[in-house]
Amino acid sequence: MCRDVGNPARCEAGGVGGVFWAGLGDAIPDHIRSSSPPGPAGRSFLRKILGTSSTSLPRACVRYQGGSQDSSVQPSSSRHGQSQLRNVASSGAIKKHQKSLSAWFSHQPNEERQFGPSFSLDAVHVDPVIRESSLEEILKPSPDLTIQNQLQQPSRRVISLHNLFDVDACGRQVKNVVLYGTVGTGKSTLIKKMVVDWCHGRLPRFELVIPFSCEDLSHSHAHVSLRRLITKKYQHLRDVVPVLEASNLKVLFILNGLERLNLDFRLAGTELCCDPNEPVPPSAIVVNLLRKYLLPEASIIVTTRPSAVRRIPAKYVGRYAEICGFSDTNLQKLYFQMRLSQPGCTGEESQPRSPAEQENLVEMLSRNLERHNQITAACFLPSYCWLVCTTLHFLYFTRTVPPSQTLTGIYTSFLRLNFSGEVLDSTDPTHISMMKYVAKTVGKLAYEGVMSRKICFSEEDLRQCFEVEMKTESELNLLEVFRSDVFRFFLSPCVQPGKEHTFVFTIPAMQEYLAALYVVLGEKKSLAQRVGKELSEVIGKVSEDVAVVVNIISKVLPLRFLPVLFNLLKIFPRYFSRLSRKDKDAIAHTMAEELFKEEDYYNDDVLDQINSSILGVEGPMRHPDEAPDDEVFELFPIFMGGILSRRNRAILEQLGCSIKNLAAFEIAKAMKKTVIRKGHKGLPPSELMDYLFFLHEFQNERFTAEAVRSLRTVNLSSVKMTPLKCSVLASVMSTTCHDVEELNLTSCNLDSGSLRTLFPVLLRCKALHLQLNSLGSDACKEIRDLLLHDKCVVSSLRLANNPVGEQGARYLAEALAGNRSLTQLSLLHTALGDPGAEAIAQRLPENRHLQELNLGYNSLTDAAALHVVEVAKGHETLDKVHLYFNDISEDGKRALDSLRMDRDGVRALVFLTAGTDVSDYWSHILNVVQRNLPFWDRERVRQHLALLLQDLESSRSQTANPWRKAKFLRVESEVKKMLGKLQDGTL
Repeated sequence: MCRDVGNPARCEAGGVGGVFWAGLGDAIPDHIRSSSPPGPAGRSFLRKILGTSSTSLPRACVRYQGGSQDSSVQPSSSRHGQSQLRNVASSGAIKKHQKSLSAWFSHQPNEERQFGPSFSLDAVHVDPVIRESSLEEILKPSPDLTIQNQLQQPSRRVISLHNLFDVDACGRQVKNVVLYGTVGTGKSTLIKKMVVDWCHGRLPRFELVIPFSCEDLSHSHAHVSLRRLITKKYQHLRDVVPVLEASNLKVLFILNGLERLNLDFRLAGTELCCDPNEPVPPSAIVVNLLRKYLLPEASIIVTTRPSAVRRIPAKYVGRYAEICGFSDTNLQKLYFQMRLSQPGCTGEESQPRSPAEQENLVEMLSRNLERHNQITAACFLPSYCWLVCTTLHFLYFTRTVPPSQTLTGIYTSFLRLNFSGEVLDSTDPTHISMMKYVAKTVGKLAYEGVMSRKICFSEEDLRQCFEVEMKTESELNLLEVFRSDVFRFFLSPCVQPGKEHTFVFTIPAMQEYLAALYVVLGEKKSLAQRVGKELSEVIGKVSEDVAVVVNIISKVLPLRFLPVLFNLLKIFPRYFSRLSRKDKDAIAHTMAEELFKEEDYYNDDVLDQINSSILGVEGPMRHPDEAPDDEVFELFPIFMGGILSRRNRAILEQLGCSIKNLAAFEIAKAMKKTVIRKGHKGLPPSELMDYLFFLHEFQNERFTAEAVRSLRTVNLSSVKMTPLKCSVLASVMSTTCHDVEELNLTSCNLDSGSLRTLFPVLLRCKALHLQLNSLGSDACKEIRDLLLHDKCVVSSLRLANNPVGEQGARYLAEALAGNRSLTQLSLLHTALGDPGAEAIAQRLPENRHLQELNLGYNSLTDAAALHVVEVAKGHETLDKVHLYFNDISEDGKRALDSLRMDRDGVRALVFLTAGTDVSDYWSHILNVVQRNLPFWDRERVRQHLALLLQDLESSRSQTANPWRKAKFLRVESEVKKMLGKLQDGTL
């Protein structure tokens, strides 16, 4: 089965068999390095960044080194062999082989293509740290897993990939190399890069490279010769294989994923074989190649997980090398710098971001790494660096509607790329998949942490989750393999002072993902439920056969009560299946309870939380003695919904975690009673954004349509609407075509691009709040197109506190002339000036529906204000114009005060007075001032309030009516109170 399930064409590239390299790629394509070999300066830079010197301690010599040969006794090639080699080279067979391998190994998985063509493996790459090791170091107990131990690696020699076959400390030529590392360190990616380097002439040590996947070999049970095995996988080498021994060709065999093969090096288990033409089991070919009994001059590199290193006797290994990932934080920074600064990182479908934005992203991430936060420990594994970059790409560069992927999809694909359905231990008879084991054990730990709001776990917590139910030797062996190979992928030492000996999930969101997977897979069962399920399966299999036998016997013997008894037994599985439906109700109930927790109502939305966890929070660091904030797990229910989507279920099926269609259907059905019902009530803006994101992650259009249909009012004020959030909102709302009564996007960091993304949604909104968004003339051009659209239903538009300016006013004036739905338009504090007001007044007579126009706080003078009012007097429907806080003189005030609604058909709101009486709109004007004071120039507001107070006192002195005087005094006290608070800084 091809590893890249999303691209079957990959299985046919370059004449390589479809199942051949199924095992390559268990690590993410996550390294970036210059494709050209480094010069002296480059080598000096690498030594500097890796913290190594040109000298190193010699490796201890061993008495017998079967995998090494003395460099002085290498046999020379015969003249006949050299002639054959020239014939082979001239035939071009090896060049064709290089071409097909390059096409195959340069191919990136679908998940990598989102970054654009600049991220091909051959173009850029960062090598992880490789340290020379020994079997003694592998077998000895590991030190305490703390962040200090990870940052301060033992003084083992750092060795480059191309120097793995250099002579050892005793001067012997190394022939067999075992390259090992835990899941996620980049073993397979490193091998892919090695093959690509050879194809492009950057590995001159070897004249022929032949890679094999041990997973592929493990599925082959028929006897086959080495010659047939090579030609079966590589057609171009059929002319080369017959002369492999005679030509003395420098051959490198690559055996990727040795843990998937069960090798037996005993002579009784695997007989000796030196004939490349003799058919033997594939495992015997591997054993005899490593024994150096078959093609003794060939070099071999084996990649494996730590638990399988001991399967090869030490005498057959010339060098052990451990992939340590990015144990140097400089490599992490280099990776992120190159990955996020590339021109293609925004994706082919995205609009390009400015270099300054990309540099700012890299700078924030680098600062967070320098603080040695938890992300530093996570990024020791190159695969997690890939996850960080992919998540940032999703958060910052998503502009398509609907978004091309989901956050749950990123995490599910991440696990597929790292685990790909591998079994935990190939020697175990249960053949449990690695991911299934993780879901049952680590998922339980994650779930219990979420339920108790805990992110740090002690050794006792781990023991409770992993060891409490261990009863058999097989279970203990699986646990040992998990600890050796997989544990550090999911759990890492905590970096908080005082908690160094506790563990946290490598990435915080991974805890919530695994907890969600644990629940959705139905692993959260009581003892009675587990026993009932097992008993149901046993009775269901046995009862039918037994019932048939008893029915036959009952015809001969008078035992007529027995068929009745066994028919009753057949009822039990059906009864249990009904009870199991209650489990689905419980899953839906858990999802709803976690999604709408009131104590989480006023947190940031989940997308901002993820962003902060990666880039950190700017500002002073928390004091160690300060009480920490409560942990938030708002991604947990969102991941539960995302895992139920069809695409994620299909990927999880490949990982051995099956979620049946019927189970997903029953959970979705139960969710309608819980999630949708709770979603009807009013939610705070950040919680509503989470709810919309949950609907996007769920990827169920019918369910989403039913949920959205009840959302008549959408309030997202103060939510930072990134391009991703705008895309999510547009995608979710597009599942229905109902009109939205009100959409509040006040202070949401919108721009013209945001308005373009939201255009289909804005068309259906009757009341549209766009205040405080820095919308300039470009955005006004989008708003013009919106208002002129024949399907626009916007009746109230608020654009207060946006830098609309004169040009923006011209676009809006053009929109007013042709719009037929707008009745209220607020342009309060939009920097119109007289030219902007004149532009609106010029096109206002063409409008037939506007009823209220707010031009307050726009520096209008008498001429512009009076012109607007004169036009308004002749308008059919416009009856109210707001002109307060403008630069209107006393003469202008008197002219505006003379307007009468019954005579002129329009009312101008300018001051708090109306002649010798208090204006009916005085409280409205003061409320507008109070609401907008944080965004206005306080000195200018103080001056205007002083003028209003002066006007109130003057008008009060002109009236003799005691009732009116009392009203004036009341309003004066409110203005004085506001002035006092303004001067004290309490307002």
